[in-house]
Amino acid sequence: RIKSNTMTVILIIILSFAISALVKDSMLPYMASHWNFKGEADGYMPRLAALFLLPIVSLIIFLLLALIPKLDPLYKNIEDFRAHYDIFVVLMVSFFFYIHIITIFWNLRMPLNMNQMLSPAIAILIFYLGILIYNSKRNWSIGIRTAWSMSSDYVWEKTHQLGGRLFTAAGIFCLLGVIFPAYAILFILVPILLASLTSVLYSYIISEEYKHPKKKA
Repeated sequence: RIKSNTMTVILIIILSFAISALVKDSMLPYMASHWNFKGEADGYMPRLAALFLLPIVSLIIFLLLALIPKLDPLYKNIEDFRAHYDIFVVLMVSFFFYIHIITIFWNLRMPLNMNQMLSPAIAILIFYLGILIYNSKRNWSIGIRTAWSMSSDYVWEKTHQLGGRLFTAAGIFCLLGVIFPAYAILFILVPILLASLTSVLYSYIISEEYKHPKKKA
């Protein structure tokens, strides 16, 4: 029996292919496919490649994400937070579908600010990534996998409790790109980078404390 989340992803991917086929004849021979940090188009692709690249990428990512829980040596731990993981898969494919749609709109001469349009989608994805991280159990595929966090369930849990909160906060900061599109790239990259580095450093600190507990006076 196909789960509802899997069916949702399959329908999104089919819809993305169908939309590409539907608008194909309305597109110019070359389409904008990449935008710089100012939101200006600086990369173009042949029409068919531009229209079908993201649907194909979405399909590949879906297949890879579907395989991860089956291949991970600690797959039983993944099952403990599988509901959160499955929602993340839906959000990831939806994210690429959203990019696909706004790319088509932009190439249909819609006056879109790509930085402003991308910011809320990235914010939602990073925010939920924080929820996934917070609820994850020790495994080799998903989460903040450092030598220290993988060393014990205790270090993993402490690292991911902090990391989850940091990434949800980073997701909220990403929304500032909607208000200040000229600086959207900073509101996206800086919080994510800080959340990542802080989580890695914290996993080391917690690991050291766990291995060398302070003696009570």
